[in-house]
Amino acid sequence: MEFGFTTAAYVVAAVLFILSLGGLSGQESAKRAVWYGIAGMGLAVLATLIGPGSGLWILSVVLVAAGGAIGYQLATRVQMTQMPELVAAMHSLVGLAAVFVGFNAHFEIANVQETLLNPNYDVSQFGTFAALIAKKTAVEINILRVELFLGIFIGAVTFTGSVIAYGKLAGRVNSSAAKLPGGHILNASAAGLSVICLIWYFSTGGFFPLFVMTLCALFIGYHLIMGIGGADMPVVVSMLNSYSGWAAAAIGFSLGNDLLIVVGALVGSSGAILSYIMCKAMNRSFVSVILGGFGGPAGEQMAVEGEQIAIEADGVATALNEADSVIIIPGYGMAVAQAQQAVSELVKKLRAQGKNVRFAIHPVAGRLPGHMNVLLAEAKVPYDIVMEMDEINDDFPSTDVAIVIGSNDIVNPAAQDDPNSPIAGMPVLECWKAKTVFVSKRGQGTGYSGIENPLFFKENTRMFYGDAKASLDKLLPLID
Repeated sequence: MEFGFTTAAYVVAAVLFILSLGGLSGQESAKRAVWYGIAGMGLAVLATLIGPGSGLWILSVVLVAAGGAIGYQLATRVQMTQMPELVAAMHSLVGLAAVFVGFNAHFEIANVQETLLNPNYDVSQFGTFAALIAKKTAVEINILRVELFLGIFIGAVTFTGSVIAYGKLAGRVNSSAAKLPGGHILNASAAGLSVICLIWYFSTGGFFPLFVMTLCALFIGYHLIMGIGGADMPVVVSMLNSYSGWAAAAIGFSLGNDLLIVVGALVGSSGAILSYIMCKAMNRSFVSVILGGFGGPAGEQMAVEGEQIAIEADGVATALNEADSVIIIPGYGMAVAQAQQAVSELVKKLRAQGKNVRFAIHPVAGRLPGHMNVLLAEAKVPYDIVMEMDEINDDFPSTDVAIVIGSNDIVNPAAQDDPNSPIAGMPVLECWKAKTVFVSKRGQGTGYSGIENPLFFKENTRMFYGDAKASLDKLLPLID
């Protein structure tokens, strides 16, 4: 009966998770999709707590309550600008869990096998997982060893990779690509040693090869992400999401938990697909990015000539009052300044005058997939004026004013003009083709990825310096 209820609950939870992932693909259905996910996770936790092998109720309740309290605190305190690093931190926990579960499975196998050698052993002394191991044949035990080995490997790579990603996104680790002497040879050597450890572990079942492989995997995760520059960090976050999914699936195989296998496969495959889509949007090689920036462009970048011309709020207001069509391009700078509400107010004023106002969203705007869409939805910006790059890029030549708020790489002409640029070939929003471009920017720095942007020096570009929210607060009263 217990197994029947748990299986049925897991099936329903899996369906809810699938509905949640499907709903998150659209802004209109995203809120409903989140509730599907919450319901699915609640059902999964309940089924696990009261299903086969349940026990240690006080400890389970304490841990669930502690996790819920920490999650609530994070949800209420973390700003939208910190969401990318929060996601990376959560991925690291999934990876670490996979490592611990794998180690526990290894020790449990050893304990069961030692117990079975005693002719007077008592089956009733085994817990649920141990009893499951006791029923396995030698071949099945070897398969379990391979599963836990892979789970530990993926989990360890995910753990250190996510920690470094968190550091880069939070500004605690240099965002530029960095590799140790030897570069990719070190990664390949560590991967090769891990394969040798797999054969060694498969043959002996000892802990030492498992330990050596774990050290190799921890190094690979660290070195891979250190070798990826700031311009590729949105892809890194998505890629680590995929890794954490496969780590969860590996945990599921080790524990014999069907729901973990299904959910891990969903997260892993969707993260991989999203990473591939984002790489296509950036004209990046998917293999290059996941191998830590292997084979990137090299050579001296083109020199940028000219000077950045500043403009004050009254000049921007005059141009906007005279314009018929306006395209706004949001970026991470808007998130940092928490300027989305001010942007929404600007849009309301301009649309009230009958102007055609739209948003242009690049697939990798911000530091997290969908980052800008979430911010604009939070500010109650209508969904129908938020356009993807492919939908709006051809409209810039007929646009009177383009406003860039805290963006750099996604509006950089060097992607098209400079073959030696780190973002060479990346599709960008061609805002420089508009009649006038205003760039809201704190200063003359090169931004997160450290790439100079010729857009800021073009004749039809004016720099609206200052914090984005403060600049827009000055601008709003001047809009008729």
